Amino acid sequence: MRLNNSRKSRNIEDRRGQRMNIGGRGGKIGLGTIVLALVAMYFGVDPSIVLQNVGGPVVTETRTQPPAATPESEFVSKVLADTEDAWAGIFQQKGWGAYQEPRLVLFNGATPTACGTGQSAMGPFYCPADRKVYLDLGFFQQMAQELNSPGDFAQAYVVAHEVAHHVQNLLGVMEQVDQLRRGASTTAANQLSVRVELQADCFSGVWANHSDSQRNTLEPGDIEEGLNAASAIGDDALQKRSQGYVVPDSFTHGTSAQRVRWFKRGFDSGDPAQCDTFGASSL
Repeated sequence: MRLNNSRKSRNIEDRRGQRMNIGGRGGKIGLGTIVLALVAMYFGVDPSIVLQNVGGPVVTETRTQPPAATPESEFVSKVLADTEDAWAGIFQQKGWGAYQEPRLVLFNGATPTACGTGQSAMGPFYCPADRKVYLDLGFFQQMAQELNSPGDFAQAYVVAHEVAHHVQNLLGVMEQVDQLRRGASTTAANQLSVRVELQADCFSGVWANHSDSQRNTLEPGDIEEGLNAASAIGDDALQKRSQGYVVPDSFTHGTSAQRVRWFKRGFDSGDPAQCDTFGASSL
């Protein structure tokens, strides 16, 4: 991506190097916590770790020196700024009001969130309750080495996908899904989660379209990197890799083909209106 001369976001909260001790549990379990638990299961973490630490007091010890900037943290800051510019323009065009920018938290190991305890092993995630994206930069190395998804645009796609969840939150999608999940069966709840994730993939494609058309940020091969990343983290690909077989009823993010299809739909159209996964008869 061509981001060398791009501005950096003011919405980076760097918690790298912090240590935390967790005490207590309890509190209301909402969609944000459920999303965190689903991410936990997605990356092989016991979701009870998340659900047991909702609402409990958290004590953190921070080091005295701020963490040093790295090429990865600088890149993430520029990508976040790029999403801010793109979505601000889209919100204005659509008459959705002013875009409210999310904050992106960089952390190592574990960190407190309004949705429960976030852990690096979960991968990147968005918490609707505090409107923050959480990212351990080590995930980019995992993408390259374990998921065969290297490249700067693959990393940007990850950030854009989590920011897309923030867009969904602003548009009321998260609240509507939360209501639909209440009383739904596990299979039905998983299907709703798939539609949430595929819409976020589509919104990621919309961002890439606007980023390139407005600032000429994409280089040859970038979209292929994004499509490769989307394919690598499909439910079917991850399940087959981890356990040798797939269980469609347990899917929470969509298949590789679905994730690629919806990202391409957003990129080709540049229109969020084309991302209505909830109204689509076929995903």
